[in-house]
Amino acid sequence: MGRAAIFFRSIGWNFNNDIHLEAVGEHAVKLCNLERVPMKNPILIVLMILSLLHEAHDAQAQPGRKDDFCPAAGDSNITNILKETRREFGLPAMAGAIVTSRGIFAAGAVGIRKKATTIPVTLDDMWHLGSNTKAMTAVLAARLVEQGRLQWETTVGEVFPEMASAFSPQLREVTLLHLLSHRSGLPANLNLIAYRRDTAPEERLRAVRQELSQPPESSPGEQYHYSNLGYIIVGAIVEKRTGASWEKNMAALVFDPLNMENVGFGGTGTPGEIDQPWGHTASGDPVPGNGPMMDNPPVMGPAGRVHCTIQDWGKFVIDQLRGIRGQEALLKEASYKILHAPPFRGNYALGWAVMNRGWGGGRVLSHAGSNTMNYSVIWMAPLRDFAILLCTNQGGDTAAKALDAAAGALIQVYSRSRDER
Repeated sequence: MGRAAIFFRSIGWNFNNDIHLEAVGEHAVKLCNLERVPMKNPILIVLMILSLLHEAHDAQAQPGRKDDFCPAAGDSNITNILKETRREFGLPAMAGAIVTSRGIFAAGAVGIRKKATTIPVTLDDMWHLGSNTKAMTAVLAARLVEQGRLQWETTVGEVFPEMASAFSPQLREVTLLHLLSHRSGLPANLNLIAYRRDTAPEERLRAVRQELSQPPESSPGEQYHYSNLGYIIVGAIVEKRTGASWEKNMAALVFDPLNMENVGFGGTGTPGEIDQPWGHTASGDPVPGNGPMMDNPPVMGPAGRVHCTIQDWGKFVIDQLRGIRGQEALLKEASYKILHAPPFRGNYALGWAVMNRGWGGGRVLSHAGSNTMNYSVIWMAPLRDFAILLCTNQGGDTAAKALDAAAGALIQVYSRSRDER
């Protein structure tokens, strides 16, 4: 195995039979080699990392592709790394940001919205976050807990007493905390083809009625099992207790207070127009269409349908860093501690995988998201007060490797720049 293969390998990231990433916590890329780099010059470090990229060049890059056309917008500290990563892995476009509790340190975007065109991405473009929506759904739940409309130990039987008699006896006792930490015993997904008929809230309520009547795959609290269905149930709980859709609650209780102005749900762009990043398959081909419905169906909203600019995602992450440091933030400090800590065994908190990394000073949080047409990843180091955010408009393993490669380079550049200040 070559140096780059060791450096960039992803351990066991799999996709389920629809769209969403199945597992993040145990399978996050280790980036361990970065901790042993002796060089003190960040430019040399970047060159070393980029040389590894050449070794890891993906075979899917097609001969004759016009790699040299790569428009860029934003901070060169970001775009120089993204341009080289994009070229090496053959991606259509990438966006990235480094944020701290003080704000956005740097942000940039490179590439084109759709292959076979020359339409550049911009810093105003919106990127599909996939399962990185889950941390946002968890924050929404925390807001309702702080308002007294929910408790972390609230059970589905308590929220839906009119249906509870039809629930599997074990699932009646599933709590909000079980659902958000993937400890409910629910399967990874529901049959999404069967949940496209009515409005999103109606379909989520139907999912509660039908899916909770089935026996669990394990007893609540016993085993970690990544479940998009669990987050759909959280959405239904929010809707039942507030009388408004998950989407409206997200806007009113999370996005608006954080001044996230360029954010929405579903696929990006106006159907038929190349006015936002266009999704691409794992093989790098543009998907047949675009627009809000080019995504998982709306029932999946709480599990993975948010899109936004890289800066607006940054605003959400800045609040996470501020909150865990006890600074003024959307939630109380105690709520961030709950969000960032696995409530049961294992390493999955509430919308976050938790692990230790030397470059992060110890505990770091990470997550990835994909609808098979886009990919996003975040690494957040609260103890060092920074986070790396990356997006691309391509799905699949090549996209995952590319984002992790760029993350490694950006982590090193920011860490060195901080040490020199």
